[in-house]
Amino acid sequence: MKTDLLEKGAIVQRDKETYAVAPHLTAGIVTPDNLRTIADIAEKYNAAAIKVTGAQRIAIVGLKEEDLDNVWKDLDMNPGAAIGLCVRSVKVCPGTTFCKRGLQDSVAVGSKLDSLYHGKKLPNKFKMGVSGCPNSCADSAFKDIGLIGSGKGWMFYVGGKGGARPRIADKIAACISEEKIYDLVEKVIQVYEENATVRERLGSYIDRVGLDEFKKQIDLDSYL
Repeated sequence: MKTDLLEKGAIVQRDKETYAVAPHLTAGIVTPDNLRTIADIAEKYNAAAIKVTGAQRIAIVGLKEEDLDNVWKDLDMNPGAAIGLCVRSVKVCPGTTFCKRGLQDSVAVGSKLDSLYHGKKLPNKFKMGVSGCPNSCADSAFKDIGLIGSGKGWMFYVGGKGGARPRIADKIAACISEEKIYDLVEKVIQVYEENATVRERLGSYIDRVGLDEFKKQIDLDSYL
């Protein structure tokens, strides 16, 4: 039985014979040329489908193992971190770049966070969502780190997750300036990386030590 191929960014499919790959799309934004390339590659290698994923990636589904190296060579794109114990692609809403309801520039903030952390190895998978307004189209309240824009700054959430036992994130700040966002994200990740056990999600770590203790560990007051 075949298994996921982490080194090739390939996820084995239900048939246990073929694979899916998902090129990395920063902030879920793709150019027309990228779309044409993905479509051409899917056709060239007889893919079963092209699937838009919930993590704002475009997966090419149903590829043969022997074609994977050539698929990536022809794509000339980096793999999205879709599997493994690492920071996944940052989910981003259109924000003030495109959306009439946007209150903060989620595309810029999310893209920067993605460039800083995408693929970073951590005790477990780690997801971030950046939403430009309280509609929270990036599902920020169910991410390990979630940002939600308001008229005065960013609301900062930690410890959310989906899955069989979902956890709503804790809001630890109601108004953080963009200038302080990156330092606070770095501190949260540092504390998590240094203290969590293997395969412990951030929310589980917070539940174990207590939210007040976690706030002390990240020195939250210095960012408010």
